[in-house]
This record gives sequence, structure tokens and C-alpha cells, in this order.
Amino acid sequence: MPCTACKDGTGFELPITMAFQPIVDVRSRTVYAYEALVRGRDGQGAGAVLAQVSPENRYAFDQLCRKTAIELGAGLDLAASGAHLSINFLPNAVYEPRACIRVTLEAAMRTGFPIDRIIFEFTEDEQLDTPHILNILRSYRAMGFKTAIDDFGSGYAGLGLLTKFQPDIVKLDMDLIRGIDSDPVKRTIVSHTLGMLRDLGIEPVCEGIETVSEHDALEDLGVSLMQGYLLAKPGVETLPAVTWVAPEHRAARHG
Repeated sequence: MPCTACKDGTGFELPITMAFQPIVDVRSRTVYAYEALVRGRDGQGAGAVLAQVSPENRYAFDQLCRKTAIELGAGLDLAASGAHLSINFLPNAVYEPRACIRVTLEAAMRTGFPIDRIIFEFTEDEQLDTPHILNILRSYRAMGFKTAIDDFGSGYAGLGLLTKFQPDIVKLDMDLIRGIDSDPVKRTIVSHTLGMLRDLGIEPVCEGIETVSEHDALEDLGVSLMQGYLLAKPGVETLPAVTWVAPEHRAARHG
């Protein structure tokens, strides 16, 4: 695929913007990162936008998402808060990591957004060539970006990849988290997964948290980084405030 296919993010016709959802550290009560989630400028959700992505325009779409996320994040002074910006990318839209990173670097330089505050996360929701994925992840790390695997525990993003590359972050799939407070099987699986990730030096993030009981169960397992509607819903072109679980609730629960 020639470089002209994704050199400047043009070629994807639907106007987009980004909603930002916090990933929070419940121990320090700080925001670790804001994940940029694509939205249509006319109010379309992510599903409607992604339905417009095709093999012909996915290169342009991927570049446009990166550029838009960085520009909006810079305008919101996201990095000044000490948080990271987490950007989803499409592995199939990266044919050569160092060629396909130019739009990202140009946007960061133009806006003054620090490279070391950018996380690139991907969901391996279709089977891909493992050497290709490894080339991307290793190249991004060498350039100073952080890397993350999203939706771990679903799709093809599994243990085989971790044996060859250890990203900075692994986000556990929300299906593993939902109802963990009342499901001993899920609790056992998540507990052992967390132990494995920590042994590998990988920071775990649990996503999809919607209830205080799920929050508490994960905190009991030692999880500090969480994401979900309980804590904050995505905000379009804004950095949403976080709703923290009250300390008195924790004290009462363990009292």
C-alpha cells in the first residue's frame, strides 16, 4: 500500500470527533489516562462511524483518528494534568510503523503534545500476522510511546502474544469484569490473570465497571487502574469529572 493512502488522514468522508473517558487510579484518586473514543460530528456513536470504515479507507481513518485525538487532547490541556492520552489504532491500517507514524508525530509536534504521554492500544479482534503486530509494538516502544492490549481475554489477543512481547498495559475485557462480585469463577480467573500480569511487569486495567460491588471486588484483588461508567462516562470534546467511590463506603463495607 503506498504511503499516499494514509499520509495526511484525508479520504475518510464522515466528519469525526472524539469523546474522552478517564482511566483512573482509585488508590491515588488521580486520572491515569483519557481514552479517545471516536464519534461522528453529527452525534453518531462509535458503531455507526466504524461501519463506514472499509479496506479502502481504513488507512485514512486510522490517521484521522490519531490526529483528531491529539489535537483535541492538546486543546483540553490533557497532558498538563499529568494524564496520558490513549489512542486506539487499527493494526491492519499500519503497513510500516515508522512510515505510518508521521501524521502522529507531526500533530504532536505542532500542538506540543509530549510523545511519552501517548498510549497506543489495539484490540486484536481479527486474526493477524503475529510478526506484523510485534513489529508495530516494538517500533512504537522504541519511539517512546506506551503500548496496550485492549479487551484481553477475548478475540485473538491472548497468551501467545504475551510470550513474545510484554506491553506496558493490558486491559481486561469487560465480560470478565461484569458481575465479578458475585461470580467466583470470574473472580478466580481475574485474580490469576492479575498475578500473571504483575509478574510480567505489565500494568493491568479493568474496564467496564458499572457497579460499586464490582469496584470493591476489584479493589480487594489489588486493582488500582479502573475504567467504566461508574467512575465516568465518555465526554465529547471534554474531560469528564470522575465520581469516586466514597471512602466511608469502603470503611462501612469492611467494618
